[in-house]
Amino acid sequence: MAREKQPEAAAEAEGAPERSYREQLDFLNPIAQPLASRKLTRKLYKCIRKAAKHKQIRRGVKEVQKFINKGEKGITVLAGDTLPIDVYCHIPIMCEDRSLPYAYVPSKSDLGAAAGSKRPTCVIMIKPHEEYQETYDECLEEVGALPLPL
Repeated sequence: MAREKQPEAAAEAEGAPERSYREQLDFLNPIAQPLASRKLTRKLYKCIRKAAKHKQIRRGVKEVQKFINKGEKGITVLAGDTLPIDVYCHIPIMCEDRSLPYAYVPSKSDLGAAAGSKRPTCVIMIKPHEEYQETYDECLEEVGALPLPL
């Protein structure tokens, strides 16, 4: 019986159509500001993939919070579809207090996948590294140019 369920679950996971950027925007939290554009979202995912190869990311609310408090620098990327909001609503305030750039992307599952994980994740911090410095600098500039919420 257990063997019968596994192929069905795998088929559902493979057959599940990925939602487009526009469709993902329907599931955003009201606090998801500043939201990265489609182009910036792709750049951030690319930078996260490169950072994950070099083990230069911090993933998850507890870990990111700990390293923000320690004064570590980097770009903080938050998932805009995380519920309940209370889980991570303090992270943007911490970033603003320490002048760290942050941006929201529409999907926590895509954010987790970019980090090389099968599990969705709601917060990732990308640390700078010389191997992908050019991509990091582009993302840093664009995230810094996003308007902060009032």
